[in-house]
Amino acid sequence: MKRKDYVRLLILRTVGNFLILFMLFGVVATFGPALYYEAAFRIEKLQGIRYKVAQVETVSEFGKLLEKYKGTNSVNSPSYFGEILKGPHEKILVPPNVDFSIVVPKIGASEGVTANVDPSNKDEYLQVLMRSIAHAKGTSFPGLGGTTYLFAHSADNFWDVGRYNAVFYLLKELESGDDVYLFFQGKRFNYTVYDKKIIDAEDTTLIDSKSDMGERVILQTCWPPGTAWKRMIIFAKPKNQ
Repeated sequence: MKRKDYVRLLILRTVGNFLILFMLFGVVATFGPALYYEAAFRIEKLQGIRYKVAQVETVSEFGKLLEKYKGTNSVNSPSYFGEILKGPHEKILVPPNVDFSIVVPKIGASEGVTANVDPSNKDEYLQVLMRSIAHAKGTSFPGLGGTTYLFAHSADNFWDVGRYNAVFYLLKELESGDDVYLFFQGKRFNYTVYDKKIIDAEDTTLIDSKSDMGERVILQTCWPPGTAWKRMIIFAKPKNQ
């Protein structure tokens, strides 16, 4: 083989290997977090682990519970496989605060919520989603009637997907009758899931809708998990309705 041909072959191999590695990185970056949470959820399900929401009704009760469970494995959502494998069969979920937060026992989710986030302002909501769930600006708040719209959807770039919406990856597991708890201004509000659907990523009718649907909560995440192609919507209503 001539030196010129050898150099050409070496360049082609190098470029080919780089493209393969780049593609593998894209797959891992896009679907890795979703697969991790999925695996953790399945392991806990096999072990019979169940999450239970802490009975927090007031700010003072919240403070007592936080102190009681501080430093224990009872107050967390799925994090490390080691903790999952050795964890108890019942874990207590304490909300991170009672100013505005959400707890979903079935999927072990307990996260803070940032109020009045503009869903049309990408720079604004992506910053919020790095640290909490976002409440759509212009929608209602718990206990005030109307629709409370909470979202945690991903970025447009595949390498950012895993950073923004890991908390809500498992919303797809929710079914009619499952519990959702919102804590707002020191009070707890109990909701029950009654429907879910998949919509286009550009569909904002549910956020913009002013129809009289009574009090309800809408939870939004990406679909399929780890992508920004579509949105999965979960509907919940007050338990007493």
